[in-house]
Amino acid sequence: MRGLSRKLYLDLSVPTEEDQRSDQQRILEALSAEGVKEEVHIPVRMLRQLYPLLDRAGWKITVSLSWNGEKWELVDIESGDTARQHYGLAVDLGSTTVVVRLLDCNSGEILGEESCFNKQIQWGTDILSRIFFCKDDRKKLEEIRLATVESIIECMDKLDVKHPVSRKCLSMVVAGNTTMIHFLLGIDAFCVFYTPHAVHADRPGFQPAKDLDIPLNGYVYCYPAKSNYLGGDIISGMIETELYKKDGISVFFDIGTNGELVIGNKDFLLCGAGAAGPALEGGVVHTGMRADAGAVDSVRIRGGKIHVHVIGNSSGKISPKGICGSGIVDLIAELFLEGWIDIRGKFSPEKTNLIQKREGQLCIEYAPGLYFYQKDIDEFILTKAAAHIMVEIMLRESGLELNQADRFYVAGSFGKYVSVESAITIGMYPDMEREKMINAGNSSLEGAQKLLLNKELLADIDQILEEMTYIQFAEVDDFLEQMVAAQALPHTDYKKYPTVMEKLKKRQNICFY
Repeated sequence: MRGLSRKLYLDLSVPTEEDQRSDQQRILEALSAEGVKEEVHIPVRMLRQLYPLLDRAGWKITVSLSWNGEKWELVDIESGDTARQHYGLAVDLGSTTVVVRLLDCNSGEILGEESCFNKQIQWGTDILSRIFFCKDDRKKLEEIRLATVESIIECMDKLDVKHPVSRKCLSMVVAGNTTMIHFLLGIDAFCVFYTPHAVHADRPGFQPAKDLDIPLNGYVYCYPAKSNYLGGDIISGMIETELYKKDGISVFFDIGTNGELVIGNKDFLLCGAGAAGPALEGGVVHTGMRADAGAVDSVRIRGGKIHVHVIGNSSGKISPKGICGSGIVDLIAELFLEGWIDIRGKFSPEKTNLIQKREGQLCIEYAPGLYFYQKDIDEFILTKAAAHIMVEIMLRESGLELNQADRFYVAGSFGKYVSVESAITIGMYPDMEREKMINAGNSSLEGAQKLLLNKELLADIDQILEEMTYIQFAEVDDFLEQMVAAQALPHTDYKKYPTVMEKLKKRQNICFY
C-alpha cells in the first residue's frame, strides 16, 4: 500500500563520538533508506518528543507519516515496532447519513463500518433550510460545523466498540457535496445556492485534523468539487468507477435531493447537476419517511390487492409507519401498470374501489391507515421528470444515443435500493438493456477508501477536474419543453420505453401501436 499515510519501524544507530548526527537527521536518513523519497517535515511538537523518548526506546522506534499535500509530515513517534498498527478512515459525508469506514492501511482490509444520521438534520431535512439557518451568522455556522464533526465522531465512537483504534488513525478522506464540505470547514454555504454560484472553497485539500476538531494525529483530505452542485462525492464516484479510464461510453447517475450526472470515457467527461427534490427520501409525501424500521420499501399489486414489504419486519411485529423512496417508486409503477393511474399520473377511480377520496383529494390506502394522495403522485412525477431530462439532455449535448452507452452506473443510497424495473416503468431511468445498468452502491465512500490507500490517485483527481465540462441544465433552450414531456408516465414518447409498453400490454391487454 502507498496511501496517504505511512508507518515505519526504524532501528536507529546510537550516537557516538564518531557519529554525531542529530536525532532529527538520524530519523530523516533512516526514512530515506526505507524508501521514503519525498521530503519529510518534523514539526516542533515532534522534535520536543525526541528526548528522552529515543533514549528510553533504545533507539528502536516507529514513526507515523501523514501526507499534507506537499510532503510527508511526521505526526507520531512510538517506542518499539508498532508498524503493523496502521489505520485510516474513509468518510461519506451525506446530507442525511454519515458513513465512516475503518481500514487497515497495511493490508487494505475493512475492519469496520458505522453510520449515523447527520446531526445537521435538526436544522432541516433539506439542505436549503440549513444554509439559511446559518447565513451571515458565525455563531450558528459554528453550531452546524460542530454538528457535522460530532456526526463523524459518533461513527468513530461506534467503531471503537469493536476496534478501539480510531483515534490512532493517521489520515482521513472525506467525500461529500459542496455544501457539506463548506459546513465541515465552518464556511458559509449560501454561495452554493445563490447566484453567481462562486463557492468559497472548491479544493480545500489537506487540512490538519486538529484544526477541524477531529481526533486524529494526521491530516483530513476533502475531495474537491467541480461546481456548486457537483461536489466531491461525485469526483469520488469517478475514482471508484474509473469511468475516466474506460474506452466505452459510461453514464454515472447519482440521484437524491439533487441529481448529479456524468457521461464520458477516457477522452471526454460531460457533467451536470440539478435539483430533483426531497420526494426521493420521502419528503413532501404525506406519509413519506426515510428508509428506517417501519418504512414500506417495496410494493406489488397482484389480484387487485396491494402487498407491501416493511423494513425491519422479519419478525412480523413491526407495523408500517410510512413509505420511503424505493417504496414510492414501486407504488407509482404498480398503480400505472394496473391502470389505476393514467399516463398523467391521475387516479382512475372507476378501475378499483380501493381508490377513495379523503381531505378533498383522491388517494389509495397502501397499508392500514396509510394513504398515498394525488398530490403525492404529482410531486413525485416532477422529481422523476427532473431525473429523466438530466440524462436526456446530457446525451443530446454529447451527441450520443442511449444505445451507445456501455454502462449506466446508478449510485447513492437511493440507487442502491430502488427497483430498476420500477424506475424504468415510471420513466425515471432510461429503458435500456438491464445488464448494462450497474448498481454502483456508495461510490462516494468507495472512492474515499481507494484514495486513502493510494496516494497516486491525487493526480487522477486533477485529471478528472481538468477534463470535466459542466453543463447548466436550466440554460438549455428547450429545458421546459423537455420537462413537460418527461412528466408523463413513462414519457409522452412511448417509443422511448418499449419494455414498459410491453408490460402494459401484458398486464392490461392494451396496445399502444
